[in-house]
Parts: sequence; structure tokens; C-alpha cells
Amino acid sequence: MGIGGTLMGSLALLAKEAGFNVKGFDGKIYPPMSDLLSRAKIDHYDSFDPSQLQPPPELVVVGNANLPRGCEPLEYVLNQKLPYTSGAEWLGTEILKDRQVIAVAGTHGKTTATAMIAWILAEAGVDPGFLIGGVSVNSDVSAKLGSGRHFVVEADEYDTSYFDRRSKFLHYRPDILILTSLEFDHADIFENLDAIKYQFQHLIRAVPGNGQIIVPCNYDHIEAVLQRGCWTPITRFSTTKNAQEKFEFCADNVLSDGSAFDVVEHRQGKVGRVSWNLLGAHNVANGLAALIASYHAGIELDTAIQHLSAFPGVKRRMEVIAQNDSTTVYSDFAHHPTAIASTLEGIRKHVGSEKVIAVIEPRTHTMSLGTLRSELKECCVAADEVIWFQSPTIKWKLEELLTDTSLPTKIVTDIDALVMELCEPNRQKTHVVVMSNGAFGGIYQKLTDAFH
Repeated sequence: MGIGGTLMGSLALLAKEAGFNVKGFDGKIYPPMSDLLSRAKIDHYDSFDPSQLQPPPELVVVGNANLPRGCEPLEYVLNQKLPYTSGAEWLGTEILKDRQVIAVAGTHGKTTATAMIAWILAEAGVDPGFLIGGVSVNSDVSAKLGSGRHFVVEADEYDTSYFDRRSKFLHYRPDILILTSLEFDHADIFENLDAIKYQFQHLIRAVPGNGQIIVPCNYDHIEAVLQRGCWTPITRFSTTKNAQEKFEFCADNVLSDGSAFDVVEHRQGKVGRVSWNLLGAHNVANGLAALIASYHAGIELDTAIQHLSAFPGVKRRMEVIAQNDSTTVYSDFAHHPTAIASTLEGIRKHVGSEKVIAVIEPRTHTMSLGTLRSELKECCVAADEVIWFQSPTIKWKLEELLTDTSLPTKIVTDIDALVMELCEPNRQKTHVVVMSNGAFGGIYQKLTDAFH
């Protein structure tokens, strides 16, 4: 139930690969998940009919998006007393139970860091399993069972299901855990940051003593959670070589746009240099965390660095989707002020004085409620122009963002008109960064088609 979502669709792929007979339904199911399900020959339906659950299945796996009490399929499952479980619990009990689990948790960077680790391990020949909240640029799947002992999973703090309000990641019981960051988000289910910290505290307590926890240096919210109780060795890393910080790994000689950096281990010194196509200090942090996790999973550092340098990136993470002589259009998943800022800072340092236009849909529950609205002007300062999309689901007036700012800013409601505007020839080199965690009204395909 909910097979069109990233997690549930990926679980369907894993279940099919594991030999289960799988089918599912959701509301409208969009690419790329609809394509992935069709390719795997998994029957999927855009609406529910009781006949889809005949004969009665051995198990119904219930997703968490738009499946509250009162919705027809869920009420049918309960009334018929069909056996059911949540997606996260099924993953933990059926897929992860006999694997060495490498989990990536945190407010930002989960998908990219998870994809990096899976890439390194796969290139090293250990055939890991993985479940990623995205698809690598050169891959066509978001999940794979793998034949090796490692399983790399993106560990989400969002709640599990209507009947289990714990964070999903509490079902995964990782052996190696990365905490990328910790900020307030998901205002629809968490009252404040302390409520999120409480879930992370339980996650940390589930990591065994012979495991490993990997965290950035001097991250106050993460340190506060660790101090509440941690029985696992901790590896700390820094994106700068700062003598005031205590770390096991750091980056040094980092190019301003993040496209290359030395990897330094505190005992050995420099162990190699990463040179890649990714941008931004946030990706330097993601890369260091991925290298450390791969190292603790048994991959030599020089081998891991070599493979990380060839990492192709993840779709919807600064992915070039359209281009002409004057304009390059990027698609990015940034949907939190911190992520928006780091994404724009990365492209700014890469392109110098060339024009940068940020096009943003504040789509998440937290953004649509306006919880972080006070941070939205400041997070865009690296751009030359900002365009905000006011969708009907936003509960506040984006016009607030037009006041007290020297940055050219406007609000739009017509995606087709916006696409035509962005396609107009520019006299100077221009970089358009389109940011949303959703379909954004089909703007990505519309831009691709218009530029072509």
C-alpha cells in the first residue's frame, strides 16, 4: 500500500528480487517509480479495488504517505483482518536481519552519502545491497538486494506508519551509522528539535558496541544526543584542517567549489585526493563520511578514494537537465534553508561572477507551513535572482519574502509561463537551479522539452 513512494516502491523491488510475489497500489504513480515497477514486472494500480487483495495476501506492507485511518484500502485490510506490517519494519525483519547494515541518517545529505557508499562498495567488488531515496545518474534502480554481506540504507527520521509513530530508522539496527546533520524539520510530526533528538537518541542506543558511529566535528545538536548515552566507538571528521578540532579524518586543500580535496587521516596524514564532478562544502562532508564508512566496512582508503572520485552523482542533486549556449539548468532536491544555501554557495563558487537564478518550490510540510520562513531570504544570498513558486498547498503568503531584501525576488504561480521565461536567450552565462523535493508541476520535463 503506497507503492508509488520512494521507500515503498524500493521495498517492492527488493521483495520481488528476494522471490516474493508482489503487487501494489497508490494514487497516481509517476516516473521514475512507475517505470522501475514496470521494468521489474510488478503489477501496480493507480487506485484501490478490493479485488486486488484477492486471494488474500500473506502480508500487506503499509506505507505512511496518505494512508490514514478512514482511507478505503486501509479500512478494508483492518476489517478483513489481513496480516499487515509497516514498510520500515518489513525491511528490518526480512532484508536487514542478517546483513552488516550501514545506515545514513540526518537532516541533510542522506541520499547522496548513501549512494556514495553503495557506489564505493560496488566498485570495490563486494556487491552490496542498498536502498536509496534517489537514483544514481548512471543507475536505473533505487534498491538492490545484492549478494554481499553489506546493506547500505538511507535512514529516515520520519515516522513509520499510522500505527507506529517511531522514526523509520529505529527498525534498521545499523552496525555502522553516519549522522550527517541534525536540524529542525518535519514540523507536521515533530513539535520541536528536542522531539527529533529523542528519536536520534534511541537510534544511537541501538548501534552495537562493535559497530561504528561517524559524525562531523563540533556539531552541537549531534554532540548533545551522543552525550545522552553512546556505547559505540565514534569517528569524527572535519571539512577543514583545524588544529582546534579533534578528528580522525579531515579534508585539506579543498578547492573553493568543493570539486577536489585531500583526505587526511590523523595518524597517517594525507592518504589521497578526491577529484570529482560534485560541488559544495556539503558534498565534501558527504564524501568524507562515505569514505570513512567504506573504510570501516573493510575497503582500503586508497581504493575507496579512487572509486569516490569516479562517483557519477545522484539524479535530482545538481543534475544538469537542460542546456543551451547561454543557460544551464540544474535540478536539485534541496528543500530546507540549510540545503538551499549550501547548494547555491557551491554553484556560486564554481561559476564565479556568472549569473545564478534560484527557482524554489517550498513544498515540504515544514516549508508549506511557513515554520522556517524567517530563514528563507538569507539562504538565497549566493544567487543573483530568486523565483519562488506559490503552490495552492502553501499555507502562507510568499509575498513576505519580497520585503526587506535587496535581492531581486519574485513570486510566480504559472509554471508554463515560468518555463518560457527561463528559456529566453541570455546575454550572459546563466545558471538556473530548480529546487524542490517533489514533481514541481512537471517543470523538469517541461524545461527539458522547451530547451530541446
